Amino acid sequence: MSVFKIFDVTGAGMNAQMLRLNTVASNLANSETMAGRPEDVYKSRHPVFESVFNELTGDQGTVGVRVKEIIESDAAPIAHYMPQHPQANAEGYVYSPGINAVEQMADMIAASRSYQSNVEVMTTSKELLLRTLQLGRG
Repeated sequence: MSVFKIFDVTGAGMNAQMLRLNTVASNLANSETMAGRPEDVYKSRHPVFESVFNELTGDQGTVGVRVKEIIESDAAPIAHYMPQHPQANAEGYVYSPGINAVEQMADMIAASRSYQSNVEVMTTSKELLLRTLQLGRG
């Protein structure tokens, strides 16, 4: 495996964590939305990743990550009795998504730390390569 492949691997990891952060942000932004019918309620999304060998170069030693799918939560919507709400149904109920903000924040922290770890690996690798080049200069 080429020493430069580490940048491909960490870059793939950074892209994956950025997607994870974006889905968490979308879930948090829509956590307070209301709908008149349970079927119309926003469903939180969660990316599912898979590790893959590098198919492009045929190098079986290089592993990356990609999005396998983005799944929607099957959490039941929460009914709120709000007859004055403009989207209330005939019984006076509106529905909000069953999104747990604490879980979303924990997921955001984990994704952020994973992203930071990939940045650290990339920075350390760059520094090591530069020091190796300096050794060759004499």
